[in-house]
Amino acid sequence: MSEQIKFPDGFFWGAATSSHQVEGNNRNNDWWEYEIKGKIKQASGLACRSYELFADDFDIAKTLNHNAHRLSVEWSRIEPEEGKFSEEEINHYRKVIFALRERGLEPVVTLHHFTSPLWFSRKGGWVNPSSQKYFLPYCEKITSALADQVRFWITINEPLVYAYHSYLLGLWPPQEKSILKSMSVVNNFVKSHIKAYRLIHGIYKAKALPRPSISVAQNLQAFVACSPTLRNKFAYYLRNKFYNLDFIERLLRRNTLDFIGINYYGRNLIDVQRWNIGGIFSDTCQHNHHPVKKNSLGWEIYPEGLYELIMQFKRYGLPIMITENGICTQDDTLRWEYISDHLENVFKAMQAGSKVIGYLYWSLLDNFEWDKGFEPHFGLVEVDYGTFRRNVRESAKKFAEVCKTGVLNK
Repeated sequence: MSEQIKFPDGFFWGAATSSHQVEGNNRNNDWWEYEIKGKIKQASGLACRSYELFADDFDIAKTLNHNAHRLSVEWSRIEPEEGKFSEEEINHYRKVIFALRERGLEPVVTLHHFTSPLWFSRKGGWVNPSSQKYFLPYCEKITSALADQVRFWITINEPLVYAYHSYLLGLWPPQEKSILKSMSVVNNFVKSHIKAYRLIHGIYKAKALPRPSISVAQNLQAFVACSPTLRNKFAYYLRNKFYNLDFIERLLRRNTLDFIGINYYGRNLIDVQRWNIGGIFSDTCQHNHHPVKKNSLGWEIYPEGLYELIMQFKRYGLPIMITENGICTQDDTLRWEYISDHLENVFKAMQAGSKVIGYLYWSLLDNFEWDKGFEPHFGLVEVDYGTFRRNVRESAKKFAEVCKTGVLNK
């Protein structure tokens, strides 16, 4: 028996991208340097050529009935040298935002999405205790330029993911492995967000513009105990606290969130074998207990986890936006199943009183997926990297019907 789910009017529907993953030729940031030195298995190169083709991409988003789009500004373009700002690049991003507005797409603008200018990296990047001092002038410059067209801002994308991959696992630039440095990065992100939040609100007030909405995009995992052992329960508590809740709560204590941005992909099935830090924080089930479908990177698909996490965040009383949720797969039927099942769980949380205001799928386009290169296919839209031709997938068309009507048929 089919069920019809109706989302409220005014709900934000759309998809997300980030500058380095789609623009191409971001030659002045830390990632590019590591790519050309061969420290990353694949180079971003021309990526999707969206720096030139952004209007075409937004035309596609419009035909897919999106009314919102999340994107990031490339700091290394805006401030290629410390204290020297490029008016040409600032004007480029104004054109990008105008292009969204002309097509009826609400911009959700991210200020830092993993990449940093070379000059900033050479000063120690986010390990530097003065990192916020270097970040704020860029925030001020680009916010002042875009404030009249932008309502939603995300200061930092997935701060813990960045710290983990760059300073603990050593997979991303600067490819270091230091618990202390990773903790320092997280602390500097907290300070930077707090200062950027106050700065941005000050700019809007000085310009007599309506109050903006500012957040971070916090990557969440659904931690699930494989079996109800004491070790697994203890690990669940700590992982959920430190990975999902702590960063957000630190910002809430300083009253520096207007909404909560949630990035969610799947499950972490806890099965602790060792009573040590590594075991408590990283052991997962290796025996295929409680099997679920997986994406092409092996991430476990667990739609009910999104409901559970939204309900945890309901207690903070803030609006919630799903700023990323998506699947990399060559099976487009599975892609639509993933979207549909996660939307069902978003709606379930809304019915239970959570204030979810939007859902942005990751990603609009197939793109450069960091250390994984171009192999994962997350896009609603397939990209031919030889010709840069875009091909809209069937899952995108099914999602377009939901975006148009607000109705999901289950």
